[in-house]
Amino acid sequence: MLHSAHDSLVVARRNLIRMTRIPEVVLFGLIQPVMFVLLFSYVFGGSLKIGTSTSPRLYREFLMAGIFAQTVTFATAGASAGIADDMQKGLVDRFRSLPMARGAVLTGRTIADLVQTALTVVVLVVVAVLVGWRIHHGLPKALGAFGLLLLLGYAFSWIGALIGLSVRSPEAATSGGLIWLFPVTFISNAFVTISGMTPWVRHIAEWNPFSATVEACRELFGNPGVSQSDAWPMQHPVWASVIWSVLILLVFRTLAVRKYRSAAV
Repeated sequence: MLHSAHDSLVVARRNLIRMTRIPEVVLFGLIQPVMFVLLFSYVFGGSLKIGTSTSPRLYREFLMAGIFAQTVTFATAGASAGIADDMQKGLVDRFRSLPMARGAVLTGRTIADLVQTALTVVVLVVVAVLVGWRIHHGLPKALGAFGLLLLLGYAFSWIGALIGLSVRSPEAATSGGLIWLFPVTFISNAFVTISGMTPWVRHIAEWNPFSATVEACRELFGNPGVSQSDAWPMQHPVWASVIWSVLILLVFRTLAVRKYRSAAV
């Protein structure tokens, strides 16, 4: 166990150093969520109703939990492309020749991606405060919300790892890492309330793991727009978020490590 943890941290350090040598990747990763904040805040703010109000300020507070969750999950595409690139360059064969735990290669990569995602969230918090977002239930609950976000992002990064191992090129991994995220993020409570959705779409949104984390964050931040749905994940969003994230993590880590081992044979 300690040997595997050490190997994972070594690989994570290697990937973090690599990121610092390609700063434009980090920069573009920061620009995209900031653009989403500004576009949604000033294009849709005031035209969408939160409760009985169309206040732009309320919508910006409603929006930010969704933007935070979208940011941590969209990092999945980067994980997919990075792992596919390592596979294409033959790093699997190099790591196979070393006396290291096989799963450490993927674990180290996902840890490095988590660190980059956390830095992006920090920048996004500053932008959110500038456009009017606030927390209302204190710092401890806010930190809990960010913990749920990072847990969801880490769980989704293992989906990205599996995609990266399953395709033949980084370009395909980028497309494959993004295409399924759009329905996950938009059939949810991230940008609009679920109460006005078509019934069958609303049921999907209520049981969407992404929605559970967004709902939990709104509840912990004290932001407006907490759902009145009777669905269990919306009634117990914190527990639902943890359960969904841990389940996704266990399933896709197992599948990704198995895929990696078979690729390395």
